Amino acid sequence: MKRIHSIDITRGIVMIIMALDHVRDLIHTTSITQSPTDLATTSPFLFFTRWVTYLCAPVFVFLSGTSAFLSFTRSNNFAASRRFLWTRGVWLIALDLTVINFALWFDIHFNVFLFNVVSAIGFGYIILGLVLKLSGKTIAIVGLLIVFLHNLAPLIPLAETSTFKKLLMPFFGPGAIPLGGGKTFVIGYPPVPWLAVMLLGFASGKLFEREISDRKKIFYKTGLGAILLSVLIRFVNIYGDAAPWSTQKNSLYTFLSFLDITKYPPSLVYCLLFLGIMFLILSAAEGLQNKFTKIAVVYGKVPLFYFLLHFFIIHILMFLILFWQGYRVSDFVFGFNFGRPKGMSGLSLPGVYLTWAGVVALLYPLCLWYGKYKQTHPEKKWLRYL
Repeated sequence: MKRIHSIDITRGIVMIIMALDHVRDLIHTTSITQSPTDLATTSPFLFFTRWVTYLCAPVFVFLSGTSAFLSFTRSNNFAASRRFLWTRGVWLIALDLTVINFALWFDIHFNVFLFNVVSAIGFGYIILGLVLKLSGKTIAIVGLLIVFLHNLAPLIPLAETSTFKKLLMPFFGPGAIPLGGGKTFVIGYPPVPWLAVMLLGFASGKLFEREISDRKKIFYKTGLGAILLSVLIRFVNIYGDAAPWSTQKNSLYTFLSFLDITKYPPSLVYCLLFLGIMFLILSAAEGLQNKFTKIAVVYGKVPLFYFLLHFFIIHILMFLILFWQGYRVSDFVFGFNFGRPKGMSGLSLPGVYLTWAGVVALLYPLCLWYGKYKQTHPEKKWLRYL
């Protein structure tokens, strides 16, 4: 199957950015005790270190939907495509709740099960398999309705303790469900809002069948329009995000408040802004070839392989840093602490950026090797799942 260069470039860029967020999560001195978007305690440098990575999840989910569309149209086999979506969806959820959860928490007791972005993509694939016969227009309308209206879910006039709301809300918003025995199931990526992003990606797949020059114009106009609409809705400050912006101690922090939009769940403003940025990147990437795009493509061709490896590498580096700082295994606190001991362990932000650069550089030859192996062994069907 011929790959689309702009998709691999865009996905590669956000994968590089994604590693920064996870290095910060596991290694930054205050990541356990301080939210980088809490305007009462953060700095602009820390805020933007977190904020820029908001781009990653919507791009992953959207382009997963687009890839599903392209695979479906090229195979021209409805039954096989549906079967693949279902099996891949179940595989991704199982992989996320086992291997990826272990890579994230490094807890052999699995006290925390996190329904992460990979699980959200898996859920989306399963639903896509169910609606595969619907028209692209219908799928797009459903996706848009969810994106524009899901922020109304918390306003359903039922008591928070009602059975209906207890069963419904985990599909629309983040939450923690006690499993007993000290174990917790955490929904970090509520499936319905992220399903909407995947549906839009699937419905937009047809755009990639157009000529490059046409795609470039469409992506640019769509991206610019989405960003402008997000700014307008955010400025009105009535609907579209659960966290209204407000005047702060100075103009810079007021601007940060304006940008401090909600990712969990992905609000209307969040989706419009970051999908708009994604479309601008896709537009810029169409027909573009230079040294940077050649590097980005290497990562973009093997997203799941990269995702798995980068967590293990970052977590191992975290432990090496802790040992270097004088901590012992007995000091480690697992569960929500990732194994980090109590206290000010880890590195400052400059150290985080240096570590991030090292992780991305280390992953390059591994991704290059796996991409070539995958390309030269099309007969190995299992490679489609990694």
